Amino acid sequence: MITKNRQTDSIIKEMTKKAFPGKTAADIKELTEGMCNVTYNITFTDGEECILKIAAKDTTGNTSNEICLMAAEVKAMELVRENCSFKVAKVLAYDCTKTLCDGDYFFMEKLPGVNYSFIKDKMPEETKRRIAREIGEISKQLCSITNPQFGFLGDTKRYDRLSDFVQTMLENLIEDGQKKNVDWGCDIKKLSEDFEKEKHIFDEVSFASLVHWDMWEGNVFVDKERVCGIIDWERAMWGEAFMDDRFRKHNRNADFLEGFGKKDFTESELRRLRWYDIILYMTMMVEVFYRGFEDKGQYYWSKEQLLGVLKEG
Repeated sequence: MITKNRQTDSIIKEMTKKAFPGKTAADIKELTEGMCNVTYNITFTDGEECILKIAAKDTTGNTSNEICLMAAEVKAMELVRENCSFKVAKVLAYDCTKTLCDGDYFFMEKLPGVNYSFIKDKMPEETKRRIAREIGEISKQLCSITNPQFGFLGDTKRYDRLSDFVQTMLENLIEDGQKKNVDWGCDIKKLSEDFEKEKHIFDEVSFASLVHWDMWEGNVFVDKERVCGIIDWERAMWGEAFMDDRFRKHNRNADFLEGFGKKDFTESELRRLRWYDIILYMTMMVEVFYRGFEDKGQYYWSKEQLLGVLKEG
């Protein structure tokens, strides 16, 4: 995978020594579940552990909507630690100098618990429902972190109107798709025209809140059948809460919405949810080709979801 910027143990030990003078890495183990950056579990000689996350050396494997991802992740975690009660890992050291490593990297504390995606299928239904409510409560907490303008957290460009930000996301995806000859399976020109007709519905949203955007089960940690942490904040943005993965057509459920405190949606909200569905499925399609995935299963699944949303109108 293009974005997996793996490093030798000797380089990682130098990085560790710089971040933690006086400590020595005894064991370095790559964590393979991530789909973008490379991540390592570092165990020191004194038995303490931490996580090292390394960004790609360049932006070859990134889409146009992925801007300064590591800086965005560090910033998002700082904002959450300052403003929310739920757990995110503490950043222990961050280095973007590219002196020891050809990619940006940071060390963070290791969260307790297990990746939810590993254990979800073995859990009782009531436990899964409770966790869904907890994730909804977490998404609601993020709404308390606000900003007067919209945009990607890792980008300096800001938008006064949500409609302009969402349109930029859509246009970026279309352009990225053209560069990789992605078969969308639909009339992409008509899609742009349809958005232009409906873009006014986004301007009901007068201020931005922090959005994780990718809070699927693989980015949720669970301990003793409770959510104990959220990871992978690199795609965080100033947007509308409904932009997050948990609000997507294939994920949205009553328990999550109960936790979030949202029972019904207005017609305009439903139209915005539809456009956020479209953007996610297009993102998942195009990133297959930017990341260099050998298995194209994600592309075909996402294409099917996209065409389903468009068919429903």
